[in-house]
Amino acid sequence: MSPLSRRELLKAGAASAGAVAAPGIAQAATASVTAAPPRPPVMQRVSLEVNGRRIEREVDTRTTLLDLLREHLQLTGTKKGCDHGQCGACTAIVDGRRINTCLTLAVMNADAKVTTIEGLGTPERLHPMQAAFVKHDGYQCGYCTPGQICSAVAALEEVRAGIPSHVTGDLTARPALSPDEIRERMSGNLCRCGAYANILDAIEDVAGGRRRAEAGA
Repeated sequence: MSPLSRRELLKAGAASAGAVAAPGIAQAATASVTAAPPRPPVMQRVSLEVNGRRIEREVDTRTTLLDLLREHLQLTGTKKGCDHGQCGACTAIVDGRRINTCLTLAVMNADAKVTTIEGLGTPERLHPMQAAFVKHDGYQCGYCTPGQICSAVAALEEVRAGIPSHVTGDLTARPALSPDEIRERMSGNLCRCGAYANILDAIEDVAGGRRRAEAGA
């Protein structure tokens, strides 16, 4: 019996491997054909107040608050950035607190009061924070701007409510916002264009105006 050549040996090995793998491939193909169909979505009616208006929608229980706002209510000012709660583009104010709407389900916010960028002001009557962002050029591409503004508005309300940050520690001892504290409170909102200096100027402008108004009251 003559020894096999290298070419013949490789052919024989490939044929053996194919014969061994074939039953597994066939079984996998059969399993994919006979797999159970996906379950239908579980629907639930959710009612909440958005920008001062009561709305009710029937939604898949897996729908995020972000997708409810954008896809069901066409409030596209709230942006979908990373969709993982890391960039802050989807920030809205829910019951007075800023949250990443991509990380919470719509059904978890039943009866909540939600404020998006559309609910803060209008082109004819801007919210002071919106006006400050325009004044200080606190945006470039503008994609992160709605989340930045919602976050900044809520951050100033946190200060007013006496909620300390890691920088301040005690608002009674230092009620005025320092640049470092503003940066800390806004650290969850990223700007891909790097307009941080102008964003800081805008927030300081609004915070200073509020302090002056309260001092004169």
